[in-house]
Amino acid sequence: MFTGIIETLGTVQNIQHEGGNVHYTIQSAISNELKIDQSVAHNGVCLTVVSLTENTHTVTAIEETLQKSNLGSLKVGAKVNLERCMQMNARLDGHIVQGHVDQTATCILVNELDGSWEYRFKYDAAKGNVTVEKGSICVNGISLTVVNSADNEFSVFIIPYTHEHTNLQEVKPGDLVNLEFDIIGKYVARLMAKS
Repeated sequence: MFTGIIETLGTVQNIQHEGGNVHYTIQSAISNELKIDQSVAHNGVCLTVVSLTENTHTVTAIEETLQKSNLGSLKVGAKVNLERCMQMNARLDGHIVQGHVDQTATCILVNELDGSWEYRFKYDAAKGNVTVEKGSICVNGISLTVVNSADNEFSVFIIPYTHEHTNLQEVKPGDLVNLEFDIIGKYVARLMAKS
């Protein structure tokens, strides 16, 4: 479980393909604190640490993960949002995030405002996912609040701190981002579809 509050940015140092899997070696400020077998969200995708060096960690993404997320488009040098799993005795500052990306979305607008930024995303609503205005959404692992929700689009607004400390600073129109929809909303949508 995660909260969607990004701890730090990592930088992709190496990408190695092995069959249908891809191994990503990431350098970050928290890599030296990680342990093998630990779960870490990378752009919102929960991945297991499989090896460590002094300042890097390596994780493996399987084909299913690569198909449902933007990890397959990562290149060496790319910035990745990182969050370690939630501690049960800590505050839940964001919202409940599983680290299971539901689908990707395409950025269709980045609008710099006076002290904040608006990002608008378009996604395939045929997959059954929905957003609710003022509800939660996880974009590249970042817990955000939905504004201007439509059938297959939504906007989020971010403050300078989020812009500076996450990889949204590099997202531009046409880029893919990972989406994890609110867990409660997903269950409600599933129940409504059955009735």
